[in-house]
Amino acid sequence: MTELPIVGQPFGGRSERADAARNRRRILEAASRLVAERGIESVSMDDVAEAACVGTGTLYRRFGDRAGLALALLDEETRALQDAMIAGPPPLGPGAPPLDRLRAFGFAYLDHLEQQADIIAVGAAQGHEPPGPQQLFLTHVAILLREARPEADADYFAGVCIAALDPRAHLRLRRRMGWSLDRLKAGWNELVEGIARGG
Repeated sequence: MTELPIVGQPFGGRSERADAARNRRRILEAASRLVAERGIESVSMDDVAEAACVGTGTLYRRFGDRAGLALALLDEETRALQDAMIAGPPPLGPGAPPLDRLRAFGFAYLDHLEQQADIIAVGAAQGHEPPGPQQLFLTHVAILLREARPEADADYFAGVCIAALDPRAHLRLRRRMGWSLDRLKAGWNELVEGIARGG
């Protein structure tokens, strides 16, 4: 069985000194509070620096830009999804048939998008989607498709499936088109079932 890559470090990938870790927590707490109050589009790096009582330069050195900060806000929830996929109970975790796990992954990720698509989209728009988690999700779907239908081009179809979970498309379908979350989940179910069964 192929092993999934594990994303073990916070976005940025290096260990932190204690004072840097404290600053990081303070910044993320301030950013999270501001985003909850105003929405990600209305929060600037200057706003976060002021709320966290740090210099703007510190913020840019630590997170690179607004997209990097937005993605760091997702770290804890992304890890929880990753952990559930790797070691949680079935059907999202191991122990269920591959098609059931594909369904469960899509439903869990759509729930994640429902809460966090605005923040994920900020990173995606600037080319800063987190490489670790994205590669994990892509690999996870490819492994399950390969188990469900060995003769299929699992890598290609995994890319198609992950593209269906694009945060910008999610926001467009939910807010501009008025599609329900249930409709998106039903569409995911038909997509992965059709690929896995060769329909």
